Amino acid sequence: MPMEPRRFLAIADVADVLSTTPAAVVDLLEAGDLRGVRVHGAWRVADDEVQAWVDRELELERRRALWREAQAASVTDLFGDR
Repeated sequence: MPMEPRRFLAIADVADVLSTTPAAVVDLLEAGDLRGVRVHGAWRVADDEVQAWVDRELELERRRALWREAQAASVTDLFGDR
């Protein structure tokens, strides 16, 4: 069964998808937070990599929210009335 070809996006396209600036996208790439490849010196990012980054960021934010909630919880919130 043949694999579907991956669609690669330019930095400006990734910035549009993420509602950010091209410079912020380059920062993510250079930090290794977003995976991409250089083609003739220009960054390209697979569209599924963009979605994977968004999914990772959403999961991190979910965990942070749970952590904040746990830190603010009282003993009664955690263990109930005993």
